[in-house]
Order: sequence, then C-alpha cells, then structure tokens
Amino acid sequence: MEDLLFILSNGKFHSGEDLGKKLDISRAAVWKKINKIKALGLPLQAKKGCGYRIIGGLDLLKKEEIYANISPIAKSLLVNLKILSTVSSTNVFAKNIAEVSNSCGYIVLAEAQTEGRGRRGKSWISPYGCNLYLSLVWGFSGGVKEIEGLSLAVACAVLRGLTKCGAKNIKLKWPNDLIYEEKKIGGILLEVVGDPSGYCQVIIGVGININMPERFSQHIDRAWTNISKLLNPGVSRNILASSVIEELLLLLKNYKNLGFSNYKDEWLMNDNSIGKWVQLEMMSNSVVGFVRGIDSSGGLILEVEGKVQVFNGGEISLRECK
Repeated sequence: MEDLLFILSNGKFHSGEDLGKKLDISRAAVWKKINKIKALGLPLQAKKGCGYRIIGGLDLLKKEEIYANISPIAKSLLVNLKILSTVSSTNVFAKNIAEVSNSCGYIVLAEAQTEGRGRRGKSWISPYGCNLYLSLVWGFSGGVKEIEGLSLAVACAVLRGLTKCGAKNIKLKWPNDLIYEEKKIGGILLEVVGDPSGYCQVIIGVGININMPERFSQHIDRAWTNISKLLNPGVSRNILASSVIEELLLLLKNYKNLGFSNYKDEWLMNDNSIGKWVQLEMMSNSVVGFVRGIDSSGGLILEVEGKVQVFNGGEISLRECK
C-alpha cells in the first residue's frame, strides 16, 4: 500500500492501468490497494476516465529529508530513525524496543496511529499523513531523580523547534501541552522503563496537530487547532519533524548536567496559566487556585484558599476557570 500512496501523494490523477504498470501488479491488485487506502480515511477521489487521486496530495515523511535538516551535533546523538506507515502507538513501539535493549537515541515516527495515547489514558486521534507522531528513547543513569521537570523541558524544546519553523505566539500549559489562542496544538507523554533508582530509559512521545482534518473534531473532547497556518511558507512535515528532533536531542544531551533549572525561566516566559485562576482535576478530587508559577522541579505552585501548595504532574489535568 505504501508504494501506491507514494505515487498518489502528488495529488494528480493516475489511471488504474498506469498504476498497475508502475507497480507491476494487476488491476485487481491495484483495486485491493485502493480499498486499503480508502480505509485510512484519506480523501481519495475516483473519476471515470481520469483514475484516482488523493485530493490535495500527501506530505509523506521521508527519512532522507529529515536527516538532511538535522545538524551534525544532533545527528551524532541519533542512533536510529525509523518511519512506520501505521502503528498502534509510537510510544508503545519505542517502549517495546527499550525494554529489550539500550536504545538511547532511538526515534520512531509514524504516518498514523491506531491506538494513539495521551495523558491520563486518553486517546490521541492520529489520522494518516496529517500530523506529527513521534517517540524518542533516552537513557538516564541516575534514575527518576535525573528526570525531574523533564516533561516541561521537553515542551520548551518542542516550542523551540516550532518557533524555528515560523510559529509564533504558541504558549505552554502545565504540565506539557502546547496551545495557540487557548486551543491545543500539541501534547507530550513521558513513560519510563528500567530501574527507578538506577539506569532507566525514558520514552518521550510528542504529538503535533499539523493538518488535522476538521471531520475528526467529533472525536476530540477539547478545543484544538492546526499549526500549519502558523508556519513559514514551504515548511513540510519533514522539516518540522527535523526541527523538533534537533531540539529534543540537544536538550537531552545536556539535561543530566543542567536539569530543569536551565529551562525554568523559558517555561515561565511562555506559561499560559501564570497569574490565572485554574481548576486542577485529580484522580479523586479537584481544587481551584491561583497560579503563582512553577518550582525548581517543575511542580505547579498554586495558591489555594490563601495557602501556597505545590502540585506535581502525573494524573492531573489543568483547566482555566471561566
């Protein structure tokens, strides 16, 4: 199917006969592949006398283009870059790799996820060829103490990558969302495998809405938007992916020594919630308070009924009070 998608990605009509010749398969085999593409939900058009096309074309991920836009320093930290057509979840795929080997510097991207996951067990809607679904594995020798505040630092790194591609006025929402004009544009999911007090590997999952079709709104439980309208002209998914990968690798290279304190001010400069009343939803209860900032480990400093409390990430959701 991937070979047919590559041909159709230019958005032009291709007759069934021409497709069969290019792929060296029968018309019946072409038809089977066409049906598989339809099942992906792509805007496939069939027109008598013209053939088939994907309306608007597809900006497919290409390893060589991503590599070409990563600096030598970042490239030296990248041990493997794998691009999958469809996967249940890039985080699950990367986690499976990390559980059986030292995979520090392993990155996997996918065109689509069938069981994409966000924080708090929520689904991450992941249609084919539209957005960025990325997971990166990185090792830490000092256990979970070394990764305090990492999810917030990762959000800062992703923001840097998006800004390099022209996106402006994107804000950060504790603990690890990226938003634009109060609408979600991306999110981050961290998972850990290994020894919590010794060598462990962190799977960093990043999802960015680039060209999410409007028809998927019915499956998303909060306001969202796409980043494509904010990017410089000519910025492809591959360039965006390389920019985000570059910033993530450079962050991770130095995180053990620098820690979150090196990124705290950057977070505060882009924090969308500071100075606002918010409601925190936790597993068993909720609290309303005034956001005073974040502490040195990335915990949220909240004034609740006149008393200052610090809340750490995990299964907590933050919503601004109306």
